[in-house]
Amino acid sequence: MAAQSNTKLYHIVHVDPLRSIIRSGEIWCGAQVRRSKLPGTAVGTSSIKERRLTTRLTSHPGLAVGECVPFYFCPRSVMLYVIREANHPELAFRGGQDEILHLEAEMNETVAWAEERRRRWAFTLSNAGSRYFEDRADLACLTEIDWEAVRATNWSARREGKQAEFLVERSVAWNLIRRIGCTEAAWRKAAATVENDSHRSEGAARPDWYY
Repeated sequence: MAAQSNTKLYHIVHVDPLRSIIRSGEIWCGAQVRRSKLPGTAVGTSSIKERRLTTRLTSHPGLAVGECVPFYFCPRSVMLYVIREANHPELAFRGGQDEILHLEAEMNETVAWAEERRRRWAFTLSNAGSRYFEDRADLACLTEIDWEAVRATNWSARREGKQAEFLVERSVAWNLIRRIGCTEAAWRKAAATVENDSHRSEGAARPDWYY
């Protein structure tokens, strides 16, 4: 199954950093968040976060995964399931999925924005936090992604393909975010922050994006 011209990207983040993201106008990569000690609750597992800081992309030698802002090609990701279960020994945040936002962007618009600013971008065919994955920096290679796995709701036998990622060097502008999808609980926390934002991304509870 091929990608569509309007392929969407989904960055997951705890609701806490939303105010600082909007204030700065940028979603920062993990390496920059660490260097600058930016505020907000971090999600993810510690060993994988560390690995991403040193794992290099073959399509852009010298660029580490952790130096890029990560997006999935779908909501309701494997990582969200890990957060919901809250039983991974290296998961620092154990508040479950109710405090997690999906920030949705359009892939083609994001690529154009990155290229105008000479920001490198790439996508992976599987989990970029693993010890081995393949990456590409050519949109013509999007057909190599297992799109059926990406869109699957029952992904236990297709876990790696489900976790394909889109990566943008350093940061992504907040005004590229077109929609915020979240649980009712997260929207109650995020609504006031978004209402005061001049960009005004569309926001709504999307239970179908959650487990």
